[in-house]
Amino acid sequence: MVFHFIIPPNQTNQQKQSVAQFVRIVLLLVGFTIFGTVGIRWIEDATWLNSLYMIVITATTVGYEDPVTLSDNGKLFIIFYLIFGLGIFTYSVSQIGQWIVRQQMSSILEKRRMQKAISNLAGHYIVCGIGRMGASICEYLHEREKPFVVIDKDDERLQLTCEEKGWLYIHGDATDDFILQSAGIETAKSLAAALPGDADNVYVVLTARMLNPEFQIIARASDDKAGDKIRHAGANRVVSPFRSGAVKIARFMIHPAVEDFVEVASKHVGGFEVADLQITDANPYCSKKLHETDFSTKGIMIVGICRPGQQPQMPPPSTSILNAGDSIFALGSSDAINSLMEEFNGFEETPA
Repeated sequence: MVFHFIIPPNQTNQQKQSVAQFVRIVLLLVGFTIFGTVGIRWIEDATWLNSLYMIVITATTVGYEDPVTLSDNGKLFIIFYLIFGLGIFTYSVSQIGQWIVRQQMSSILEKRRMQKAISNLAGHYIVCGIGRMGASICEYLHEREKPFVVIDKDDERLQLTCEEKGWLYIHGDATDDFILQSAGIETAKSLAAALPGDADNVYVVLTARMLNPEFQIIARASDDKAGDKIRHAGANRVVSPFRSGAVKIARFMIHPAVEDFVEVASKHVGGFEVADLQITDANPYCSKKLHETDFSTKGIMIVGICRPGQQPQMPPPSTSILNAGDSIFALGSSDAINSLMEEFNGFEETPA
């Protein structure tokens, strides 16, 4: 089940209508003020500032002083303006006040609904930082329908990126214990520390590892020195964007055709993925040889078997026996991999 926070279409239409109504009210108020200013300027030949001042104190019923000595025509114009303008001014101000209150209440309710959705998550992913790298991670997870939560201190960036796409997010400092707990770190499956600063990523990894000693943490590092510190802080994997990019360029140089195939295949509808799956005693594949399983009929290829204390078998022979405690590396389309992961999760939940 996917827990992405999707804004209903009718709610989006209501927001657009609310903004349009606000704009109309402001234009009405400004237009009527301009009309009155021009009227006093034309009738009494007063300065623009005195004309505007006269109209404002008239519309607001303040009546502090008379900056313009009115003639009979000017008095008639003010009478006309008060009869029609006072109602327009009062209505406009009250509507603007109601709009501001509605927007604030809507924002509060929206955050409460989002926090409730986050609290219902389990086995989800946490992405710390919504910069270029963080946004790419979120896009990848979103395309594969994986539940995730974004944490960032930049509220404007969160609204521009996450609200538009319906992603769950929390505005706050990812190094704060309370923020990570609000993102459901106790029940999360993995965390990505993709903040721009190495020091921040070290602190996020250290805090996350203290709150959840078991789950997987992937962190970004600008260089090898920072990577060592982040790894010592508790990260399972450390990724350097510069090194990864350089390796990919080198692969294109050496094996352009292979890399083209991998890139095209990964962008194809469904793409393909490699998953790490654990064999347990409750798993029906346990104690079976590879050629006795139905992985191939499900569109799955086992490219490796990792046994405790042994070197990985890559590729494993068809006569390899799957034992409890083994990890298998399965290659297949996204749909096939997701179905297999759900199948394996079902084996774990089924009581022995």
